[in-house]
Amino acid sequence: MSRKDILTKVNKVFSSVLEHNNFELTNTTTADDVDGWESITHMMIITEIEKAFSIKFKLMDLMNMNSVGDLLNTIESELLIN
Repeated sequence: MSRKDILTKVNKVFSSVLEHNNFELTNTTTADDVDGWESITHMMIITEIEKAFSIKFKLMDLMNMNSVGDLLNTIESELLIN
């Protein structure tokens, strides 16, 4: 799966959880850049991404995710392992 395909799928998850698509996800996007991306919705986004990609994030990976780029890197790594 290409990085672009991963980003498209992640974007769909964000839109679904946040119930809007008034944002553009890029490698540098953080929670501060997206309306409604707060601690509770963050956990919902992570859960839905795990389901969408059939992966399970490690706690250390979650703690080190500071941007959408970090999220995409982690998804790519998990997909390669599985």
